[in-house]
Amino acid sequence: MTTNAIEVEGLVKHFGEVHAVDGVDLHVPRGSIVGLLGPNGAGKTTTVRVLTTLLKPTSGRATVGGFDVVQQPDEVRKLIGLSGQAAAVDEYLTGRENLDMVGRLYHLSKKDSRGRAQELLERFDLTDAADRPAKTYSGGMRRRLDLAAALVARPQVVVLDEPTTGLDPRSRLGMWDVIRELVTDGATVLLTTQYLEEADLLADSIVVIDHGTVIARGAPEELKGQVGGERVELVIRDAGALSVASEALVRVTHSAADIDSDTRRITAPVTNGAGVLVDIVRALDAAGVEIQDLALRRPTLDDVFLSLTGRAAEDADEQEAATTKRGKR
Repeated sequence: MTTNAIEVEGLVKHFGEVHAVDGVDLHVPRGSIVGLLGPNGAGKTTTVRVLTTLLKPTSGRATVGGFDVVQQPDEVRKLIGLSGQAAAVDEYLTGRENLDMVGRLYHLSKKDSRGRAQELLERFDLTDAADRPAKTYSGGMRRRLDLAAALVARPQVVVLDEPTTGLDPRSRLGMWDVIRELVTDGATVLLTTQYLEEADLLADSIVVIDHGTVIARGAPEELKGQVGGERVELVIRDAGALSVASEALVRVTHSAADIDSDTRRITAPVTNGAGVLVDIVRALDAAGVEIQDLALRRPTLDDVFLSLTGRAAEDADEQEAATTKRGKR
């Protein structure tokens, strides 16, 4: 048996002139969480749709659990659970009826289907609303019900396409706990997300796609290490003192500083970050610069994303949505 739950080699998917996926290789080890990040070209969602047999690739090969997604789609569907970007629940059925229906579609007995529905309603904190029509649920409740439905058949591979979009912070934290529990219980998770913090906290490894091809892969810490070390961030009160403050910061850090005049923010790479903060404060005080905020931080996945793609994740998501829309016309 292969050690990878998902294997993708040279995956290509074109929508007319739009090359949504253009030669992606992807390997997801069993029992792991792999984050799939990408700015444009509909690369993330299109890859997910191929892996879940909703789209046929233009070329290339993909297997899930050892089964080919094109040649053996029925076998693949038996192994996977999918929670897409939009909650796929029947709004006229109750939460309990939605889960029971999914269980019966998977050929569970009436007893097992109802028992599994009750178990998942409790797990996702939906028992109080279990017998209400789903159309009365909030957006967060629908997301939780959708994920519960994806888990009815205890899938070996769970594909989560932006599962926490639209959730409030409390609900998002609860969803993170559920995702971690899935792996503890033996499942493999492929996660796409617009929240880079989410990928950082959950994923064992990350694959970054840009223009339909893989441009980076590795553990979160590996990717952050490629960006560089610590940086000091300084915000001053008076924008007119930016040049003076920058010169003082450069003298202390011996590094080039980046200035954002709109936010009155100056950043520079540092070594021995904690030890140099005192020197920075002294230098700025001697220069007569009033500090509004001073912080030391390590690179984040946002920095990685910006370094790899040349733009922030929020801008990338907007461009990806526009590209996907064009591809569907």
